[in-house]
Amino acid sequence: MKKDPISLGLGERAVSRNPDDILVAYGLGSCLGISMVDPVSRVCGLVHAVLPAAALVLPSSDPTSYKYVDTGIEYLLADVVKEGANKSRLVVRLVGGANMLMSPGMTNSFDIGTRNIDTARRVFQRLGLKISAEEVGGHTGRTVHVYVANTRVTVRVIGEKERDI
Repeated sequence: MKKDPISLGLGERAVSRNPDDILVAYGLGSCLGISMVDPVSRVCGLVHAVLPAAALVLPSSDPTSYKYVDTGIEYLLADVVKEGANKSRLVVRLVGGANMLMSPGMTNSFDIGTRNIDTARRVFQRLGLKISAEEVGGHTGRTVHVYVANTRVTVRVIGEKERDI
């Protein structure tokens, strides 16, 4: 019997080494789907990050939340390493970060997608991790799948076919 994919909602993460698992973040607009895969240990992780930085929100928010790009990346890294991934072998991919609000006169502060992408790039640089592939920006939504069995990561842009990234 075929297993349903593990679908991530806003601010959620999944880590797996079960070859039957497929991790998926549907309908990424300005959000980022950030995957980390160790092709040797086959530990795969995915986070569905919503906003750029935990420090930019009210102090009452949970700073350990996966909904922020900065803390989400750090906690996902810790989670995949704890599960057996080797940091030096991680293959990192970014999907999403679209500018979904396109109105004349809008300021960059409303372009959450670009801010999410910029934050992710800074955090990965600080952590010494290279981003292997990106499907980011633009104005269209995307879905990302992580196939644990073969550590394949795919992206599907609305109206197009799924393809490897």
